Amino acid sequence: MALPQLISTHKPSLNPTATLPPPNPNTNLLSKSLPLRPLLHRRLRRADSLKCSASSFSDNKHQHNNTNRPSPDDVVELPLFPLPLVLFPGATVPLQIFEYRYRIMMHTLLHTDLRFGVIFTDPVAGTADVGCVGEIVRHERLVDDRFFLNCKGQERFRVTRLVRTKPYLVAQVTWLEDRPSGDEDVEALATEVETYVKDVIRLSNRLNGKPEREVPDLRRNLFPTPFSFIVGSYFHGAPKEQQALLELGDTAARLKREKETLRNTLNYLSAASALKDAVKDVLPPRDD
Repeated sequence: MALPQLISTHKPSLNPTATLPPPNPNTNLLSKSLPLRPLLHRRLRRADSLKCSASSFSDNKHQHNNTNRPSPDDVVELPLFPLPLVLFPGATVPLQIFEYRYRIMMHTLLHTDLRFGVIFTDPVAGTADVGCVGEIVRHERLVDDRFFLNCKGQERFRVTRLVRTKPYLVAQVTWLEDRPSGDEDVEALATEVETYVKDVIRLSNRLNGKPEREVPDLRRNLFPTPFSFIVGSYFHGAPKEQQALLELGDTAARLKREKETLRNTLNYLSAASALKDAVKDVLPPRDD
């Protein structure tokens, strides 16, 4: 699902000194992209070799009672795929892979545990150090050795060291989890955010001349934290704001930021709708 252009009041803050290279322009993405706040990027440090493996992941990562669930104290090595997009836990993204080094990565992953790190990179801002694990849930290998992939977001991670850069990037990472939101009523915040999303969709459809229809349930019984990630994934075309949302370590803070952006967007769409109606009343009817 894509929302219209979002209106954010957050000011950008960029650091062009990241050490990871930008993605090769031949890496074709089959995804839509929304504009909002960039995060502060941290310089990645080159690393000593490690003896951990991405296969340390648990297959049941999202079950709260699973004792094998990745811990913030776990450290693993993870192959990285820098991209001009942001992947969120629970969201899916389609990719087409044909750059040679990433074809090598795919061959390795398809024989191991199917997981790699998706990390946002920007020509101006550089490369972030917080990303999301993408798990290959479907793939198609073509005769010319290109790959079509569908990937689903899993855990968030922070890059702590670069282990190597060739033939593709591999980094030491630690896992990120949201801290408790204290006395904040995250359920109420999630409900407010869902209402704003529905209102933005309805008004956007009206402005685009689409028939009005009931917007389906967006939460689908999701808890506030995974729902906040799904809402962030709706902000196509605003990867810097998405990255800021991905980095936040507090569910309430993430929902509040999404609420503010959606409210600003709704105000803008309401004004656009009122202007459209006013112009329609003033202008003479068109002769077809």
